[in-house]
Amino acid sequence: MDAPAFPTAPTIHRVLLVDDQAMIGAAVSRLLAGQPHIVFEFCKQAADALAVVDSFKPTVILQDLVMPGIDGLDMVQKFRSLPATADVPVIMLSAQEEPAVKARLLEAGANDYLVKLPDQVELIARIRVHSEAYHRLLERNAAFADLEREREKSERLLRNILPERIADRLKNGESTIADSFPVVSVLFADLKGFTEFSQHSDPQQLVGLLDEIFSAFDHLAHAHGVEKIKTIGDAYMAVAGLPVPREDHAEAVAAMALGMQAAFRDIMAGRGLGLEVRIGIHSGPVVAGVIGRHKFTYDLWGDTVNMASRMESHGEPSRIHVSTATRDLLGDRYRFVDRGEVAIKGKGTVRTFFLLGRE
Repeated sequence: MDAPAFPTAPTIHRVLLVDDQAMIGAAVSRLLAGQPHIVFEFCKQAADALAVVDSFKPTVILQDLVMPGIDGLDMVQKFRSLPATADVPVIMLSAQEEPAVKARLLEAGANDYLVKLPDQVELIARIRVHSEAYHRLLERNAAFADLEREREKSERLLRNILPERIADRLKNGESTIADSFPVVSVLFADLKGFTEFSQHSDPQQLVGLLDEIFSAFDHLAHAHGVEKIKTIGDAYMAVAGLPVPREDHAEAVAAMALGMQAAFRDIMAGRGLGLEVRIGIHSGPVVAGVIGRHKFTYDLWGDTVNMASRMESHGEPSRIHVSTATRDLLGDRYRFVDRGEVAIKGKGTVRTFFLLGRE
Protein backbone atom coordinates (compact mmCIF):
# COMPACT_ATOMS: atom_id res chain seq x y z
CA MET A 1 0.00 0.00 0.00
CA ASP A 2 1.42 3.36 -1.03
CA ALA A 3 2.28 5.84 1.71
CA PRO A 4 -0.14 8.78 1.90
CA ALA A 5 1.01 11.87 0.01
CA PHE A 6 1.45 14.95 2.15
CA PRO A 7 0.58 18.30 0.56
CA THR A 8 3.52 20.55 -0.14
CA ALA A 9 3.51 24.28 0.52
CA PRO A 10 2.56 26.28 -2.61
CA THR A 11 5.28 28.23 -4.38
CA ILE A 12 4.91 31.97 -3.78
CA HIS A 13 5.73 34.15 -6.78
CA ARG A 14 6.89 37.61 -5.69
CA VAL A 15 6.61 39.94 -8.70
CA LEU A 16 8.30 43.36 -8.81
CA LEU A 17 7.18 45.65 -11.65
CA VAL A 18 9.42 48.62 -12.51
CA ASP A 19 7.68 51.05 -14.90
CA ASP A 20 7.43 54.82 -14.89
CA GLN A 21 3.79 54.74 -16.04
CA ALA A 22 1.24 54.40 -13.25
CA MET A 23 -1.36 53.13 -15.72
CA ILE A 24 0.87 50.15 -16.56
CA GLY A 25 1.28 49.43 -12.87
CA ALA A 26 -2.48 49.49 -12.39
CA ALA A 27 -3.08 47.34 -15.48
CA VAL A 28 -0.58 44.64 -14.43
CA SER A 29 -2.04 44.70 -10.91
CA ARG A 30 -5.48 43.94 -12.40
CA LEU A 31 -4.06 41.14 -14.56
CA LEU A 32 -2.52 39.50 -11.49
CA ALA A 33 -5.46 40.12 -9.16
CA GLY A 34 -7.08 36.99 -7.83
CA GLN A 35 -3.94 34.87 -8.27
CA PRO A 36 -3.58 33.36 -4.78
CA HIS A 37 0.14 32.64 -4.97
CA ILE A 38 1.33 35.88 -6.58
CA VAL A 39 2.49 38.83 -4.47
CA PHE A 40 2.78 42.07 -6.44
CA GLU A 41 4.89 45.21 -5.87
CA PHE A 42 5.02 48.24 -8.17
CA CYS A 43 7.75 50.92 -8.38
CA LYS A 44 7.68 53.93 -10.68
CA GLN A 45 11.26 55.00 -10.01
CA ALA A 46 14.39 52.94 -10.64
CA ALA A 47 15.89 54.11 -7.34
CA ASP A 48 12.79 52.92 -5.45
CA ALA A 49 13.03 49.52 -7.10
CA LEU A 50 16.69 49.13 -6.17
CA ALA A 51 15.90 50.14 -2.59
CA VAL A 52 13.01 47.71 -2.13
CA VAL A 53 14.58 44.48 -3.40
CA ASP A 54 16.22 43.52 -0.09
CA SER A 55 12.93 43.67 1.83
CA PHE A 56 10.53 42.49 -0.92
CA LYS A 57 12.76 39.63 -2.16
CA PRO A 58 11.30 39.32 -5.67
CA THR A 59 11.33 35.99 -7.48
CA VAL A 60 10.55 37.70 -10.83
CA ILE A 61 11.20 41.27 -12.00
CA LEU A 62 9.12 42.90 -14.75
CA GLN A 63 11.28 45.73 -16.09
CA ASP A 64 10.18 48.48 -18.48
CA LEU A 65 12.59 48.91 -21.37
CA VAL A 66 12.40 52.72 -21.44
CA MET A 67 12.71 54.60 -18.14
CA PRO A 68 13.45 58.29 -17.48
CA GLY A 69 17.10 58.75 -16.62
CA ILE A 70 18.05 55.09 -17.08
CA ASP A 71 17.32 52.51 -19.77
CA GLY A 72 16.35 48.91 -19.32
CA LEU A 73 19.82 47.64 -20.21
CA ASP A 74 21.38 49.60 -17.34
CA MET A 75 18.68 48.38 -14.94
CA VAL A 76 19.35 44.76 -15.83
CA GLN A 77 23.04 45.28 -15.14
CA LYS A 78 22.24 46.95 -11.81
CA PHE A 79 19.98 44.07 -10.79
CA ARG A 80 22.72 41.59 -11.69
CA SER A 81 25.20 43.50 -9.53
CA LEU A 82 23.07 43.27 -6.37
CA PRO A 83 23.27 40.11 -4.19
CA ALA A 84 19.48 40.17 -3.63
CA THR A 85 18.70 40.10 -7.38
CA ALA A 86 21.85 38.65 -8.98
CA ASP A 87 19.97 35.49 -10.05
CA VAL A 88 16.37 36.77 -10.05
CA PRO A 89 14.74 36.33 -13.50
CA VAL A 90 14.13 39.64 -15.32
CA ILE A 91 11.35 39.89 -17.91
CA MET A 92 11.65 43.00 -20.06
CA LEU A 93 8.53 44.92 -21.11
CA SER A 94 8.47 47.03 -24.26
CA ALA A 95 5.86 48.75 -26.36
CA GLN A 96 7.07 46.95 -29.48
CA GLU A 97 9.06 43.91 -30.59
CA GLU A 98 12.67 44.92 -31.33
CA PRO A 99 14.91 41.88 -32.10
CA ALA A 100 18.19 43.79 -31.89
CA VAL A 101 17.29 45.33 -28.52
CA LYS A 102 15.99 41.98 -27.31
CA ALA A 103 19.31 40.35 -28.18
CA ARG A 104 21.27 43.05 -26.31
CA LEU A 105 19.07 42.65 -23.23
CA LEU A 106 19.39 38.87 -23.20
CA GLU A 107 23.18 39.20 -23.50
CA ALA A 108 23.13 41.65 -20.57
CA GLY A 109 21.35 39.13 -18.36
CA ALA A 110 17.62 39.53 -19.03
CA ASN A 111 15.71 36.24 -19.09
CA ASP A 112 12.67 37.03 -21.21
CA TYR A 113 10.94 39.73 -23.28
CA LEU A 114 7.25 40.65 -23.53
CA VAL A 115 5.40 43.30 -25.52
CA LYS A 116 3.27 45.31 -23.14
CA LEU A 117 0.54 45.10 -22.23
CA PRO A 118 0.85 41.29 -22.37
CA ASP A 119 -1.99 38.82 -22.46
CA GLN A 120 -3.03 37.80 -18.95
CA VAL A 121 -2.62 34.04 -19.49
CA GLU A 122 0.80 34.46 -21.10
CA LEU A 123 1.99 36.88 -18.41
CA ILE A 124 0.96 34.59 -15.54
CA ALA A 125 2.47 31.56 -17.28
CA ARG A 126 5.82 33.26 -17.80
CA ILE A 127 5.87 34.57 -14.24
CA ARG A 128 5.26 31.07 -12.90
CA VAL A 129 7.85 29.42 -15.16
CA HIS A 130 10.61 31.88 -14.27
CA SER A 131 9.69 32.12 -10.59
CA GLU A 132 9.60 28.33 -10.16
CA ALA A 133 12.98 28.04 -11.90
CA TYR A 134 14.35 30.62 -9.46
CA HIS A 135 12.91 28.71 -6.48
CA ARG A 136 14.59 25.52 -7.75
CA LEU A 137 17.86 27.42 -8.05
CA LEU A 138 17.52 28.59 -4.43
CA GLU A 139 16.81 25.03 -3.32
CA ARG A 140 19.87 23.71 -5.18
CA ASN A 141 22.04 26.45 -3.71
CA ALA A 142 20.76 25.63 -0.22
CA ALA A 143 21.45 21.93 -0.80
CA PHE A 144 24.98 22.71 -2.01
CA ALA A 145 25.52 24.94 1.02
CA ASP A 146 24.38 22.12 3.31
CA LEU A 147 26.75 19.71 1.56
CA GLU A 148 29.59 22.19 1.90
CA ARG A 149 28.89 22.64 5.61
CA GLU A 150 28.83 18.86 6.07
CA ARG A 151 32.08 18.54 4.12
CA GLU A 152 33.74 21.20 6.26
CA LYS A 153 32.45 19.52 9.42
CA SER A 154 33.82 16.16 8.24
CA GLU A 155 37.19 17.75 7.47
CA ARG A 156 37.34 19.38 10.90
CA LEU A 157 36.50 16.06 12.52
CA LEU A 158 39.15 14.26 10.46
CA ARG A 159 41.77 16.87 11.40
CA ASN A 160 40.82 16.51 15.07
CA ILE A 161 41.39 12.77 14.85
CA LEU A 162 44.48 12.68 12.62
CA PRO A 163 47.53 14.89 12.06
CA GLU A 164 46.81 17.45 9.35
CA ARG A 165 49.40 16.03 6.94
CA ILE A 166 47.91 12.53 7.33
CA ALA A 167 44.34 13.81 6.89
CA ASP A 168 45.38 15.51 3.63
CA ARG A 169 46.92 12.27 2.35
CA LEU A 170 43.72 10.36 3.07
CA LYS A 171 41.66 13.03 1.30
CA ASN A 172 43.96 12.75 -1.71
CA GLY A 173 43.15 9.06 -2.05
CA GLU A 174 45.92 7.19 -0.26
CA SER A 175 44.32 4.01 1.04
CA THR A 176 47.32 2.70 2.99
CA ILE A 177 49.47 5.08 5.03
CA ALA A 178 52.53 3.59 6.74
CA ASP A 179 55.84 5.41 7.23
CA SER A 180 59.13 4.67 8.98
CA PHE A 181 60.85 7.38 11.01
CA PRO A 182 64.51 6.87 12.03
CA VAL A 183 64.20 8.84 15.26
CA VAL A 184 61.33 10.49 17.15
CA SER A 185 60.58 11.15 20.80
CA VAL A 186 57.59 9.42 22.39
CA LEU A 187 55.90 10.56 25.61
CA PHE A 188 53.57 8.63 27.90
CA ALA A 189 51.80 10.13 30.91
CA ASP A 190 49.66 8.40 33.54
CA LEU A 191 47.76 9.66 36.58
CA LYS A 192 48.82 8.07 39.88
CA GLY A 193 45.86 7.46 42.17
CA PHE A 194 43.25 7.95 39.47
CA THR A 195 41.85 4.41 39.65
CA GLU A 196 41.10 4.77 43.35
CA PHE A 197 39.78 8.30 42.81
CA SER A 198 37.42 7.05 40.06
CA GLN A 199 35.82 4.54 42.45
CA HIS A 200 34.59 7.34 44.70
CA SER A 201 33.63 9.97 42.09
CA ASP A 202 30.43 10.48 40.15
CA PRO A 203 30.72 10.18 36.33
CA GLN A 204 30.38 13.90 35.64
CA GLN A 205 33.15 14.80 38.09
CA LEU A 206 35.37 12.08 36.66
CA VAL A 207 34.90 13.02 33.03
CA GLY A 208 35.14 16.73 33.84
CA LEU A 209 38.50 16.24 35.55
CA LEU A 210 39.92 14.18 32.69
CA ASP A 211 38.64 16.71 30.16
CA GLU A 212 40.33 19.57 32.01
CA ILE A 213 43.63 17.68 32.34
CA PHE A 214 43.77 16.36 28.77
CA SER A 215 42.62 19.67 27.30
CA ALA A 216 45.57 21.34 29.06
CA PHE A 217 47.88 18.65 27.67
CA ASP A 218 46.40 19.13 24.17
CA HIS A 219 47.06 22.85 24.39
CA LEU A 220 50.69 22.20 25.29
CA ALA A 221 51.06 19.68 22.46
CA HIS A 222 49.79 22.25 19.97
CA ALA A 223 52.02 24.98 21.42
CA HIS A 224 55.16 22.82 21.12
CA GLY A 225 54.35 21.18 17.78
CA VAL A 226 53.87 17.74 19.33
CA GLU A 227 51.34 15.26 17.92
CA LYS A 228 48.86 13.80 20.36
CA ILE A 229 48.37 10.16 19.42
CA LYS A 230 45.68 8.96 21.82
CA THR A 231 44.36 8.63 25.35
CA ILE A 232 43.62 5.28 26.97
CA GLY A 233 41.69 5.67 30.20
CA ASP A 234 43.82 8.06 32.24
CA ALA A 235 46.94 7.56 30.08
CA TYR A 236 48.09 10.09 27.48
CA MET A 237 50.42 9.44 24.52
CA ALA A 238 52.17 11.98 22.28
CA VAL A 239 55.14 12.11 19.92
CA ALA A 240 57.38 14.69 18.26
CA GLY A 241 59.22 14.18 14.98
CA LEU A 242 56.34 12.90 12.86
CA PRO A 243 54.51 12.98 10.54
CA VAL A 244 56.85 15.85 9.62
CA PRO A 245 60.41 15.03 10.80
CA ARG A 246 62.13 17.66 12.96
CA GLU A 247 65.60 17.71 14.49
CA ASP A 248 64.47 19.13 17.85
CA HIS A 249 61.88 16.44 18.59
CA ALA A 250 63.43 15.54 21.96
CA GLU A 251 63.49 19.17 23.03
CA ALA A 252 59.86 19.68 21.96
CA VAL A 253 58.68 16.72 24.03
CA ALA A 254 60.82 17.74 27.02
CA ALA A 255 59.36 21.25 26.97
CA MET A 256 55.86 19.82 26.74
CA ALA A 257 56.51 17.41 29.65
CA LEU A 258 57.68 20.24 31.90
CA GLY A 259 54.61 22.23 30.92
CA MET A 260 52.40 19.23 31.70
CA GLN A 261 53.84 19.04 35.22
CA ALA A 262 53.09 22.71 35.88
CA ALA A 263 49.60 22.58 34.33
CA PHE A 264 48.71 19.43 36.28
CA ARG A 265 49.83 20.98 39.57
CA ASP A 266 47.64 24.03 38.90
CA ILE A 267 44.59 21.86 38.13
CA MET A 268 45.07 19.77 41.26
CA ALA A 269 45.50 22.88 43.42
CA GLY A 270 42.36 24.42 41.92
CA ARG A 271 40.31 21.29 42.68
CA GLY A 272 41.92 20.47 46.01
CA LEU A 273 43.00 17.01 44.85
CA GLY A 274 46.17 15.03 45.56
CA LEU A 275 46.62 13.11 42.30
CA GLU A 276 50.05 13.04 40.66
CA VAL A 277 51.20 12.65 37.07
CA ARG A 278 53.97 10.29 36.02
CA ILE A 279 55.69 10.96 32.66
CA GLY A 280 58.09 8.84 30.62
CA ILE A 281 60.04 9.71 27.43
CA HIS A 282 62.18 7.65 25.05
CA SER A 283 63.65 8.46 21.62
CA GLY A 284 64.25 6.12 18.71
CA PRO A 285 62.79 4.71 15.45
CA VAL A 286 59.10 3.97 14.94
CA VAL A 287 56.63 2.93 12.27
CA ALA A 288 53.52 5.11 12.07
CA GLY A 289 50.36 4.63 10.07
CA VAL A 290 46.59 4.73 9.82
CA ILE A 291 44.49 1.71 10.68
CA GLY A 292 40.75 1.27 10.28
CA ARG A 293 38.29 2.04 7.49
CA HIS A 294 35.32 3.62 9.25
CA LYS A 295 36.98 4.80 12.46
CA PHE A 296 40.48 5.98 11.64
CA THR A 297 43.33 5.72 14.12
CA TYR A 298 46.85 7.04 13.64
CA ASP A 299 49.20 4.97 15.78
CA LEU A 300 52.85 4.07 16.37
CA TRP A 301 54.61 0.73 16.59
CA GLY A 302 58.06 -0.46 17.51
CA ASP A 303 60.41 -0.98 20.44
CA THR A 304 60.66 2.79 20.95
CA VAL A 305 56.97 2.90 21.89
CA ASN A 306 57.40 0.02 24.32
CA MET A 307 60.43 1.63 25.94
CA ALA A 308 58.67 4.99 26.32
CA SER A 309 55.78 3.18 28.03
CA ARG A 310 58.29 1.47 30.37
CA MET A 311 59.85 4.84 31.20
CA GLU A 312 56.44 5.99 32.39
CA SER A 313 55.46 2.81 34.26
CA HIS A 314 58.89 2.46 35.95
CA GLY A 315 59.12 6.15 36.81
CA GLU A 316 58.06 8.01 39.92
CA PRO A 317 55.03 10.22 40.62
CA SER A 318 55.46 13.90 39.72
CA ARG A 319 58.70 13.16 37.86
CA ILE A 320 59.74 12.93 34.20
CA HIS A 321 61.62 9.69 33.61
CA VAL A 322 63.78 9.66 30.44
CA SER A 323 65.99 7.11 28.73
CA THR A 324 69.68 7.54 27.99
CA ALA A 325 68.79 8.05 24.31
CA THR A 326 66.59 11.03 25.14
CA ARG A 327 69.10 12.34 27.70
CA ASP A 328 71.85 12.31 25.07
CA LEU A 329 69.68 14.19 22.54
CA LEU A 330 68.82 16.90 25.07
CA GLY A 331 72.46 17.32 26.11
CA ASP A 332 73.46 20.15 28.40
CA ARG A 333 70.45 22.30 27.59
CA TYR A 334 68.48 20.60 30.37
CA ARG A 335 69.14 19.56 33.97
CA PHE A 336 68.89 15.91 35.04
CA VAL A 337 69.29 13.61 37.99
CA ASP A 338 71.07 10.37 37.14
CA ARG A 339 68.86 7.57 38.43
CA GLY A 340 71.51 4.96 37.76
CA GLU A 341 70.84 1.40 36.66
CA VAL A 342 67.15 0.45 36.71
CA ALA A 343 65.61 -2.96 36.01
CA ILE A 344 63.09 -2.40 33.21
CA LYS A 345 60.57 -5.10 32.49
CA GLY A 346 61.41 -6.85 29.24
CA LYS A 347 64.56 -4.69 28.75
CA GLY A 348 66.89 -5.77 31.53
CA THR A 349 68.97 -3.26 33.46
CA VAL A 350 69.28 0.16 31.80
CA ARG A 351 70.52 3.56 32.88
CA THR A 352 67.85 6.25 33.15
CA PHE A 353 67.46 9.86 34.28
CA PHE A 354 64.92 12.24 35.77
CA LEU A 355 64.43 15.46 33.80
CA LEU A 356 64.38 18.45 36.18
CA GLY A 357 64.18 21.49 33.92
CA ARG A 358 65.93 23.69 31.42
CA GLU A 359 69.36 25.15 32.04
